[in-house]
Amino acid sequence: MAHEVEREALARYLEQHNLKHTKQRDIILTAFLEAKGHVTSDQLYQSVRETNPTIGYTTVYRTMKLLCEAGLAEEHQFDDGVTRYEIEHEHHDHLVCTRCGKIIEFECRSIESTQDRIAAEHEFLVLRHRHELYGHCRECRDD
Repeated sequence: MAHEVEREALARYLEQHNLKHTKQRDIILTAFLEAKGHVTSDQLYQSVRETNPTIGYTTVYRTMKLLCEAGLAEEHQFDDGVTRYEIEHEHHDHLVCTRCGKIIEFECRSIESTQDRIAAEHEFLVLRHRHELYGHCRECRDD
């Protein structure tokens, strides 16, 4: 069955925290895992609502917070102030188009190693970081 690993991880988290395992949470988890890219609570709500109109926006919002706490989702808030979620995976950085909102993920070993070197020089322990570059994507540039 698809997404079985994530379902089991959520079930373990719910059990460890004495929370209910509900069908609504399973439906929202599935919709989130099948969403492409960085999804907002509103986009996820619209998707869930098409097949499950009894699930409310608040349930979607709270479930996404729960998925973040469980380590299954990662929350991002870019300059537009809209909270987006993506599947928790390897560290990466973002290019964000300020015109169309397109988000491009990238990885760069030299950026990561430079950050590590700078932190070490200052005897600083980095717990987390985000690297976001804002500008215009190819389709939105005025060349």
